[in-house]
Amino acid sequence: MSRKEQLEELLKEDPRDPFLHYGVALEYAKEGKLKEAIVRLEKLIAENENYLGAYYQLGQFYEKENETEKAKNIYSRGIALAKKQGNRKTEGEMRSALEMLE
Repeated sequence: MSRKEQLEELLKEDPRDPFLHYGVALEYAKEGKLKEAIVRLEKLIAENENYLGAYYQLGQFYEKENETEKAKNIYSRGIALAKKQGNRKTEGEMRSALEMLE
């Protein structure tokens, strides 16, 4: 059983666990299914807007897909959330990523 299959099995037991959804999205990306990974992360953020880690990763995936404006938007949203949560490290990482796009 692959890691993605294991995570999907765990999701059946706890379908609301954002970490499991995040993990599945990353597994899709590893398989080269970036569009599916993006869809999964967009859904994760829509349902769990405070799941900070998803913002940076989604921005990275948008960049790989040449969706620069979407990447800028998600980084900006992530920066605001990181600031609100007091997470300076993540805020700085997303700020750097955003600056590289501007």
